[in-house]
Amino acid sequence: MNIEQFKDMLSEKGITLTDKQMNQFEKYYETLVEWNEKMNLTAITDKADVYLKHFYDSISASFYFDLTKPVHLCDVGAGAGFPSIPLKIVFPQLEVTIVDSLNKRISFLNHLANVLELDKVHFVHDRAETFGVNLKHRESYDIVTARAVARMSVLSELCIPLVKVGGYFIAMKAAHANEEMAAGEKAITTLGGKLEEKYTFTLPLEESERNILVIKKEKQTPKKYPRKPGTPSKMPIE
Repeated sequence: MNIEQFKDMLSEKGITLTDKQMNQFEKYYETLVEWNEKMNLTAITDKADVYLKHFYDSISASFYFDLTKPVHLCDVGAGAGFPSIPLKIVFPQLEVTIVDSLNKRISFLNHLANVLELDKVHFVHDRAETFGVNLKHRESYDIVTARAVARMSVLSELCIPLVKVGGYFIAMKAAHANEEMAAGEKAITTLGGKLEEKYTFTLPLEESERNILVIKKEKQTPKKYPRKPGTPSKMPIE
């Protein structure tokens, strides 16, 4: 996906990027590649691939969920900033908090936010399990996102405790979302969530499957969740 295709395909979805926003994506790409030489941020460094598989793919959440309001979004395990930083560029009114367990990635994100001149962005070095029991953050976000972090039975325990009642957990998945949902259904319900919608589409050009799972938080998460770091992945709620 070249830059013009990126701009045109977003325009087809009703998203018109300004010159400033296009410039921010260019700087994002340059900064990502530069820092990737010093630390492992992404295996994808080809420019066309970054624009398709990182930038466009991240923004695709907004094709199915309204992100035009000034809400507070928390991104769990965002790595190099996906999906929340591309979403922040497109929807600057969003307030974004990223939690990641690796301090090197937090250093990169702080640098990136300065380069892109982003405001209302916060980066927290923490495990999702301990972040989720912190009363400052627990059940305080309008939207929580995660992209390819873990299977749904595990991911739900890392993300749903952070969503306020009435808010949403948006999980971005590639193929096998149906199997993951079947295995993760008990976890989602136990943690206070309910699947509201599942959207399936193909990423343009390469035609690979993508799924957006929209889970509404209907009731408070029981206090015992999330459990201690490492426990959700070793003993998922199934």
